[in-house]
Amino acid sequence: MAISQLQITGIRNLRPVTLLTSPRINILYGDNGSGKTSVLEAIHLLAMARSFRSTRLQPMIQYEQNSCTVFAQIQRNDSTQSNLGISRDRQSELRIRIDGQNARSAAQLAQLLPLQLINPDSFRLLEGAPKMRRQFLDWGVFHVEHSFISAWQRLQTSLRQRNSCLRHGIMDKSVVAAWDRELCIASDEIDQLRRSYIAKLKPVFENTLAKLLELPDLTLSYSRGWDKDSRLEEVLNKNLERDRALGYTQAGPQRADLRVRIGSNNAVDILSRGQQKLVICALRIAQGYLLSQARRNECIYLVDDLPSELDEQHRLALCQLLDDLECQVFITCVDKQLMSSGWRKDTPVSLFHVEQGQITPLGVTA
Repeated sequence: MAISQLQITGIRNLRPVTLLTSPRINILYGDNGSGKTSVLEAIHLLAMARSFRSTRLQPMIQYEQNSCTVFAQIQRNDSTQSNLGISRDRQSELRIRIDGQNARSAAQLAQLLPLQLINPDSFRLLEGAPKMRRQFLDWGVFHVEHSFISAWQRLQTSLRQRNSCLRHGIMDKSVVAAWDRELCIASDEIDQLRRSYIAKLKPVFENTLAKLLELPDLTLSYSRGWDKDSRLEEVLNKNLERDRALGYTQAGPQRADLRVRIGSNNAVDILSRGQQKLVICALRIAQGYLLSQARRNECIYLVDDLPSELDEQHRLALCQLLDDLECQVFITCVDKQLMSSGWRKDTPVSLFHVEQGQITPLGVTA
């Protein structure tokens, strides 16, 4: 699966453009501030209905424009084609179209166009709050376990209702007990799905990382969000009074974490920035492998400023891994010469020069 044609209108400083893209490697190069990252942001908007640069979509809309639009033709592995479109106006109206039909939710986009982003903010996966690692974990579970979305929705409903009872001081034990049962059922299902996914992810991650970096002491482990030796029902009952005082539920899958350690230390406290980037890339690439195995539907990778933090040896090793995925990759860089090598001779590589919002295709090499 790959984007074969991409149309962008009204996004930041980019001039309206229609790009014919390579099904494999696409390199956008130019000076800082030229608009390279905005192209990746437009693809991210199409796949996720949100930006990775801001929690608000309004800053994406070009100055003096009323709306922004991204449209793409998607070539599937079975040779069929899909058309995706998304638009957002300054009144916050979001419209999503899939093959001429209005989409019900952004989850439909995510399902159709799986996307992995590697950018400077990706360091938060190691150094940020557990929420970042839960999002990473649940992205993988969502794409390979069909039952995850219904279990997740059930969890969110029961957790929201239980927290409402806690905040408003509802003392009716039967009401709280009913939401506790719902929460425990959904939590157990979420926990089992996450455990199953981690069991598949770990060996693929370890094998991928070994091709980039020698870190034999690095470990990946999963913490489910409550005491590993107790049932959640017991923990909820034990902590009920404290939960009421705080106004929210402390234990449960909403507190889960994915821990990356070297010995007894968090990896982020030991590794250099370059090593951290390679660990993050190995995690993202491992997810892509699992998705391809589960759905025969390759990820699209967005890699913003790939050469930064990496020496030539590790840059070439990362390029080789991305090449081996045989999926579509969009890469930004300042110096195209840094990205001219590392690809197989038969891999089609499209070059695009970006200057002051103007994107100029420079052809395909193979």
